[in-house]
Amino acid sequence: MASSLESPEGLYHAIPHPDDSANASQIELDVDGEVLEPPPHPNDLPTILVDARIRWIHFILGCAVLLPWNVVITAMPFFLSRLATSSLRTTFASYLTTSFTASNFIFLAHATAASKTTSPSRQTRSTIAWLIILNFLLTLTTFFVPSPAIFFAFVIFNGSAQAIVGAYLQTSVIAVASLFGPPAVQAMMAGQAAVAVAVSGVQVISSAASVWGKPSVYESDGSAEERSAFMFFLFSTLFLVVSWVAHNWLVRMPVYQTVAASLERSAKKTHGELGHETERRGLISSELASSLKIDKANAFRVAKLNMPYEVAVAYVFVVTLAVYPPITTSIRPTNPNTHPLLFSAVHFLVFNIGDFLGRYICSYPMFIVWSSKRLLTLSAARTLFIPLFLICNVQRGSSTVPYDPIISSDILFMTILFFFGGSNGYVSSLCMMAAPSLEHNPRLKGKAEDVDVAATVASFCLVGGLAMGSIASFAVKSAICGCNPFTS
Repeated sequence: MASSLESPEGLYHAIPHPDDSANASQIELDVDGEVLEPPPHPNDLPTILVDARIRWIHFILGCAVLLPWNVVITAMPFFLSRLATSSLRTTFASYLTTSFTASNFIFLAHATAASKTTSPSRQTRSTIAWLIILNFLLTLTTFFVPSPAIFFAFVIFNGSAQAIVGAYLQTSVIAVASLFGPPAVQAMMAGQAAVAVAVSGVQVISSAASVWGKPSVYESDGSAEERSAFMFFLFSTLFLVVSWVAHNWLVRMPVYQTVAASLERSAKKTHGELGHETERRGLISSELASSLKIDKANAFRVAKLNMPYEVAVAYVFVVTLAVYPPITTSIRPTNPNTHPLLFSAVHFLVFNIGDFLGRYICSYPMFIVWSSKRLLTLSAARTLFIPLFLICNVQRGSSTVPYDPIISSDILFMTILFFFGGSNGYVSSLCMMAAPSLEHNPRLKGKAEDVDVAATVASFCLVGGLAMGSIASFAVKSAICGCNPFTS
């Protein structure tokens, strides 16, 4: 990523120059079937310098946004080892992903509607602080062995709490990143995937050390998973502290005061900083309700305009969460010399490397696709990955029907998984970059005030895709095992 940070692309023009001509091949239709005119070219907005510092800070904040999800998912072997004697074990992965994404989706709706009435700097600081506390509590679970029922409830509660807090963090980070333009958005999206690579890399190293010299039939006593989880949770806690410091650095930069001034001033105006509190209480309540009503109306309006981008980014994650990780973790190695614990760890790493590379190549203009129609096509094409995984060596639970996998090569499975992750990162990043871009999205019609709204709405749809994909994983599991997916 270092090479792209120093590239001339760091100069992002929020509005195209007046002499730029629209490409006739890129003319699109709006939701009512009318031709969208190219956006106007006002000259009153300054050029924003997105230098290496800005991109790296958004890279770090992107890591912080998705760090809780990646740690919870990557620590799945630890959670399952603590539930080894419980009937909750077989459905835990689907319940965890569904509760996490559903909580994130529900509260992200409120965070999106109220994005104009909250200070992004204050909201980012407070949400990162809460995530530090919640991740530290997960670290403590590696020192205690409660009953499976209590452990199950605590992990679900902790994951849901992190999802709720993360919803507000995500909204504030993406709103500010969108004002800096596509370079900052791409850096944030790349950061979300990079942290997953780091965490899963640690898991692979720890898993390899724990099974080194042991036969593939060796059954872990849970100590290896416990050590790995401790490192995951401790790493995430320390990194969130670093993220908090990095964000404070960003807020103190003069360029932040210029770029994010509209959001910060809007929040201050909404909360009414002038006058005596007792004299203003009724007025503020009325102004706040009116402001929220206007923000909701704007969100619905922008959502209607940007529907193709939002559907595309949502469906990317519907497909991904339908099989990853509930189904992909049930695929076992066909090579008898490969230990299942190490195979599972490598599987997470391969997906995350693909996801990161898919997001990273979006920093190169030659790989960028702005057309909403093409992005919809790419998103829909990812459906083909689902049947590919189902013909791998999937463990079908208690089914007694003999099954010989069509894809019996572990290398081929990992190759499919790599491209699955790569397409996930690539298409989702393109959608998130294009949706709030005044220069490349004619649907916004050059309205600068809609940039952060478009970004937060697209982010909301992304999480909606995660939630729907998690729910779909129950249906996919039912199809492959012929059982009740909620109990088996």
